[in-house]
Amino acid sequence: MSVSEAFRRRIAEAVADERVVQAVHDATWRKVEARSAAIGSLHDPEAIRTLAGQIKQHTLENLPAYLAQFVTQVRQRGGVVHFAADAAAARATICAIAAARGLKLAVKSKSMTTEEVDLNRALEAAGVRVVETDLGEYIVQIDHDRPSHIVTPIIHKNRRQIARAMQRELGCPYTEDANELTRLAREHLREIFRRCDLGISGVNFGIAETGTICLVTNEGNGRMTVTRPRVHIALMGIEKVIPRLRDMAVYLKLLARSSTGQPMGSYTTLVTGPKRAADVDGPEELHVVLMDNGRSDILAGPFAEVLRCVRCGACLNVCPVYRNIGGHAYASVYPGPIGSLVTPLLEGLVEHTDLPRASTLCGLCEKACPVKIDIPALLQSLRAAARDTQPLSKRAGLRLWRWAMESAAVYGFGQRFLRGFLWDTGGGWARSRLGPLGAWTACRDLPLPAERSFRRLWHQELRDER
Repeated sequence: MSVSEAFRRRIAEAVADERVVQAVHDATWRKVEARSAAIGSLHDPEAIRTLAGQIKQHTLENLPAYLAQFVTQVRQRGGVVHFAADAAAARATICAIAAARGLKLAVKSKSMTTEEVDLNRALEAAGVRVVETDLGEYIVQIDHDRPSHIVTPIIHKNRRQIARAMQRELGCPYTEDANELTRLAREHLREIFRRCDLGISGVNFGIAETGTICLVTNEGNGRMTVTRPRVHIALMGIEKVIPRLRDMAVYLKLLARSSTGQPMGSYTTLVTGPKRAADVDGPEELHVVLMDNGRSDILAGPFAEVLRCVRCGACLNVCPVYRNIGGHAYASVYPGPIGSLVTPLLEGLVEHTDLPRASTLCGLCEKACPVKIDIPALLQSLRAAARDTQPLSKRAGLRLWRWAMESAAVYGFGQRFLRGFLWDTGGGWARSRLGPLGAWTACRDLPLPAERSFRRLWHQELRDER
């Protein structure tokens, strides 16, 4: 099965699941409305978005210097920095740290970067039990599923599915009461936190000025993950660094507002080095794994703007395509508009040639992005880059279409005979069963062409005047 065929099959399966489509619709619309109100409460939201984009762009343009400063500051404060060129190196580094210290039970806060490298599977294979502690990620884990949203991993599930998973995996009584389900998960996870020896997190922002890592969460699990175990490992993409501590305030004004409509995340945790002598809690060791995994290649090319992304999920919430197919159809850790850019750029355009086309180019994603990434323009550029990966028949068809559109005579001929290949389905709408035209009209509304086109009417008018 070709890449395109597999993508179309996943889309068909997603669209056919009316329950999931409705759940994603409802949840994303609520997020969009909440974001609109929250962003509107800022004095000058456009100025803040512009500043956030400028800070990120400046950092990317000077990334080696800021990374060097960040590394120096982490080490000066007692942390250990590791460098991982790719996903395999990141997995190997983290597994080696765990093996060298005899660590056997790891707790994880929510992290897209660890999902990107498939860290859980590697640790389990190395003999380390891994437990997700974000409630949504925990439910995904015990239900042997995958997250379908950058911020809301179980946006596609209802409470009946959650109740069945918890009854099956925890042996608890079946209940659909949300408060009771949360209580049961909390009791189970508290015991895990009591016994764990390794904490693993991602990084929302790495502060070059102080060597601080910032985690923004809505549950206390993130803070417990970085303080309770004796070893804390933070996996950080190299693009997550920002220059100064005061720059973080700009992003904190936008991150939760863009993501969930909150003024701020419930917990903003700053970690600067391991536990000191006077500290009552915290890890004995802090390891920061700086991972490239294709980011340097993106930075060196025309799509560097993509690396501004702060993983807020706002573009997913407004996207009409994501809203109708959900996250799993993308077959990627990063779904939605930003995923349609990030995934091909990180994993290869040939393997994900259809993702840049999973967009209407309506522009809502750019309007929602807190750092003003011009996602539609970048998707168009990536589509152009993907032309050579398309089947020969498709490329030939596009060349034929271009030739027809550039020739007035051919265009007029096609316009005259188009009506013969269509039929009226009622109400003036047209359908066709003819090859590519049939595929086009199968999922698009096409008005039935007039019996006499404007061009014919215009030429008739000119003849009458003579």
